[in-house]
Amino acid sequence: MRVIFMGTPEYAAEILRTLMDAPDIEVVAVYTQPDKPVGRKMLLTPPPVKLMAIEQGIDVYQPSRLRESSVVEALRAIPCDFIVVAAYGQILPKEVLEHAPCINLHASILPKYRGASPIQQILLEDEKETGVSAMLMDEGLDTGAILVIERISIGADETAESLFERLARLAARMTPEVLRSFSTLQPMPQDEAEASYCKKITKSDGEVTLDDAVKVYNRYRAFTPWPGIYLKSGLKLKKIALATGFSSSAQSGAILHVDSSSIVVGTLNGALRIFTLQPPSKKEMSSVDYLNGSRLRVADLLA
Repeated sequence: MRVIFMGTPEYAAEILRTLMDAPDIEVVAVYTQPDKPVGRKMLLTPPPVKLMAIEQGIDVYQPSRLRESSVVEALRAIPCDFIVVAAYGQILPKEVLEHAPCINLHASILPKYRGASPIQQILLEDEKETGVSAMLMDEGLDTGAILVIERISIGADETAESLFERLARLAARMTPEVLRSFSTLQPMPQDEAEASYCKKITKSDGEVTLDDAVKVYNRYRAFTPWPGIYLKSGLKLKKIALATGFSSSAQSGAILHVDSSSIVVGTLNGALRIFTLQPPSKKEMSSVDYLNGSRLRVADLLA
């Protein structure tokens, strides 16, 4: 079967790799987002999906707007049996949806967490279970009928990075199976009453206040490795955990305990153990070294 693939990040690249390895599937074209400047030097960097496709000699298209008539016309000129979409980053217009069945691999149990950042939002909400939904796309944002849902449990200390990897492997395994069994699947409409949405993550989402330890820790899980979490002062909390056996502090950010490898900081509800942090414009360091350099002691405020 012939497949046009649309995707951009590592999550999508894992799925693309599986499709390329399948003996009964031919990936005839890849659509991905344009190269973007990355890092302090703003080096123009291709998406992971583009690099993988080029290695295999597959034609790559990077339109900034998929809805442009010339882009749609060129896509519709490519014969295919399916269009597979995974974290592409653009909504498909009606003309593309009509070209072939469009199947999206969304990293949540739909209809919950539609939108751009389901994995991060799932961790922010402290969910215990998530999964991948294979969906027959329509013109809405993740609103199409469900073909298959597979579920996994979420570890108590799992971060977005590890959950991305696990869900990518799950989606990659599911995709060829969905394509092969497509004619026998019964699409099920989503329950709009249960729908929820999540937004695109920005750097400013990483700012935290030390009011509730569990909420701060869930933001750390959701925003590791990017954008990370940091205090209003700019102090980045690079490696943290929930601290047990300590009562809440009267002042948020009060230093409750110091040992050889970490410090414990109180919040108004619970406490956090901080192993490493990074002051503004400086390198990451151990929290103990930071305290010594800043001449902070137990009962002082971290920031």
